[in-house]
Amino acid sequence: MKYLVRMWGILLGLTLALPARAQTPALPRPDTTKLPGARPDSLRRRFDQERMLNSLKAYTKRKTIAGKAASALFNFTERREDRAGLDATLLDRQYDRHNYKTVRRINIRTLDAFGFSISDSTRRPGNILEKTGNAFHIKTSKLRVRQVLLFREGEELEPQDLAESERLLRQTSEILDARVFVNEATSTADSVDIQVITKDVFSLSGSFQLRDVAAGVVGVRDVNFLGLGHQLRNRYEYGRRDIGPGAQTWRYIGSYQIPFRNFVYGQARHRNETRNRETGITFSRDFYSINTRYAGAISYDFIDRLVATDGSGTEEEPYIFRPLRYNVQDMWLGRTLRLKSYDLGYESPGRVIVSGRVIRTSFSQKPTPDYFNANLVLGTVGYSVRRYYKDKYLFGFGRTEDIPTGTLASLTTGYEFNNQANRRYYGVRLAYAGYHPQRGYLYLNGEFGSYLRGRDNDWQQGLLSGELLYFTRLYHTGNYQWRHFFWQRTSLGLNRRPGEQPLSIDGEHGLRGFQPEGLLLGTSRVTLNYEATLFTPVSFLGFRMAGVAFADIAWLNARSQRQILPFFEAPYTGFGLGLRFRNEYAALRTFQITFGFYPRGMTQPNGIRIFENARPYYDFSDFSFGQPGVVRYQ
Repeated sequence: MKYLVRMWGILLGLTLALPARAQTPALPRPDTTKLPGARPDSLRRRFDQERMLNSLKAYTKRKTIAGKAASALFNFTERREDRAGLDATLLDRQYDRHNYKTVRRINIRTLDAFGFSISDSTRRPGNILEKTGNAFHIKTSKLRVRQVLLFREGEELEPQDLAESERLLRQTSEILDARVFVNEATSTADSVDIQVITKDVFSLSGSFQLRDVAAGVVGVRDVNFLGLGHQLRNRYEYGRRDIGPGAQTWRYIGSYQIPFRNFVYGQARHRNETRNRETGITFSRDFYSINTRYAGAISYDFIDRLVATDGSGTEEEPYIFRPLRYNVQDMWLGRTLRLKSYDLGYESPGRVIVSGRVIRTSFSQKPTPDYFNANLVLGTVGYSVRRYYKDKYLFGFGRTEDIPTGTLASLTTGYEFNNQANRRYYGVRLAYAGYHPQRGYLYLNGEFGSYLRGRDNDWQQGLLSGELLYFTRLYHTGNYQWRHFFWQRTSLGLNRRPGEQPLSIDGEHGLRGFQPEGLLLGTSRVTLNYEATLFTPVSFLGFRMAGVAFADIAWLNARSQRQILPFFEAPYTGFGLGLRFRNEYAALRTFQITFGFYPRGMTQPNGIRIFENARPYYDFSDFSFGQPGVVRYQ
């Protein structure tokens, strides 16, 4: 507890007392904290981090048993890839002079998860922990790497194939980083040799949470089974204290995914929890690259759940649950159309996308007469521009990250055939994202969708949603870097069915670490989230450490479906401090221990909770789309 408070003090001191400079890891910067006539830094008087780190570093150099143990646990060696820095490089036109040359050979080199570096060929596993980890790791097969590449031997090299292949390799779950480049020493006027270097993550991971004597969570994952890119995920939670009809003391979520050629993926999944059971299978191919022409998917899902159709959830008026059982058969197909470019022969990044989708929903049990069998036919036309930047210290701790930017506009329309009354559907989405190393990242997204029935224009099951994500530039002082994150989300249900209250505010939906007493669901939700993250130079067992402070607030309309805005009820709030540990080389990369305080709505006494979380709270939204669909109400 004292250490958490101390980290929060450091974070505030760095934010308020020190001058702000954007971080460019490649270039050393002068110490701007020592200005002429400036007062001594009060933060250093209170807590001399450099002295503490230097003392610990000197201790790791001792030849005693304790010194060698400390050397194996803590790593103070500056990584060359951290110094290299990419300074928000735009991913395009890097090897345009080799466009349309024949690919003669593709040389692939895969590196183990620990001790190796793509940007520093001299690095090798240096201690027993790294060597032991590699001994239990199966490297990604070259066949799997070739599956992701957009070019083949004997074919012409299309524009952006190298940069896009490098990005796609990094976006797989089994590969941490990748470099794809032309071997200039062997290139000729009409042919090239391509060099591909990849670095794996440690694909095996597990988790165990002991919440009390008889409650916890066990997870087992392998995101690169046998080095083939297969993904196996299992999560079992026991000792749950759910209440109401159908309550069970355990929950299971599992899936298995297989990659095929041409970016086709097959997945089987199952979920079993209180009042909800889902089983499904899917085969899909997305618009994985801006040059992808066709995409589509086919899937089948079976859902068996209990839904609340009456009541407000209070002791005087508890929820009344009724069974809902149905299956969904889904199929869609999309096509991209390239626009003519007037930029000196370079290809335009904009794409027009047209797609169609058919969804068949069949109910075997209905909680109310408002549910009916339906066949929904949807069509979407839209325009998308996608660009990607490379930078560091965004959501990762120094690894190369791909930042999606661009614009998106789409219009969806459709018709639903059902056994009660046919109805039309209309939806629209607008999105924008931009990034600059000096100004930060901004993402905006707005969506509206609703069914329209009859000649009287009866609008049904509508949803208006919006999202804003902003994080500042990277500030620095010495070996410390930090950012501020702001996230706002809005979901307003319009003319929803009776009992449609799926919105919650716990976890990633609103207040991180929040566990409400009883069921807390609503029809409209507005959330605001703030976070400050301090990246430190400390490394423990391969995990880089960061300090985190957050403040969350959420409004939820849980009482009246007639009211659209949720601001008529008192908000729920959460505040906390924590330590985040991230190992870029493992499949389970993030581990966070957080102290949270929640003034109202919590089951714990005084609203205080110390919790662990392994899921990232923020993530990027891509500008690829294709599958027509209704606005998601969850």
